[in-house]
Amino acid sequence: MSRISKIDPETATPEVKSAIADHLAAGYRLTSEKLTLLHNVTAFRCLEVESYALDRELQRLIGKRAADFFEYAISLENDCLVCSTYFGKLLRDNGIDFETFAFTDREQLLIDYGRAMAKDPKGVPDELFEKLKAEFTEEELVVITTMGVFMIANNYFNDILQVESELLSGNK
Repeated sequence: MSRISKIDPETATPEVKSAIADHLAAGYRLTSEKLTLLHNVTAFRCLEVESYALDRELQRLIGKRAADFFEYAISLENDCLVCSTYFGKLLRDNGIDFETFAFTDREQLLIDYGRAMAKDPKGVPDELFEKLKAEFTEEELVVITTMGVFMIANNYFNDILQVESELLSGNK
């Protein structure tokens, strides 16, 4: 059970209702994580709204599939049930079995980087980073790394507050 309640959109403050309306109008849905974050609109905007903007930038630079693989690898390494369930379903819905899929060298490099970041941010091997620098521009590396940090923050938020996955509870 989650340590923090989800807000009730029906009884929320006008500020929260406005944030919800904006989020839904942008084509996103409300998840357990978002309904928990919405106890504070600034926290919601920082962790959710801005991560969507950053994810769009990441996809522009490296492609959606590569971005999804990178983000899923971080969630798996962090063992975050909410995020790994989300990305696992996303990949399965696209016919991809992460355990047996033949990744491109570039995708595998991103997966290795995501796992290394999540495992030990101070211990990302120099050899791995040299391969990244040979494949990606400095701008791309900044965006990739920042998105990785957002994913780790999302994973920590969900795990620390024991946010329940609506995908596992059947409340899609």
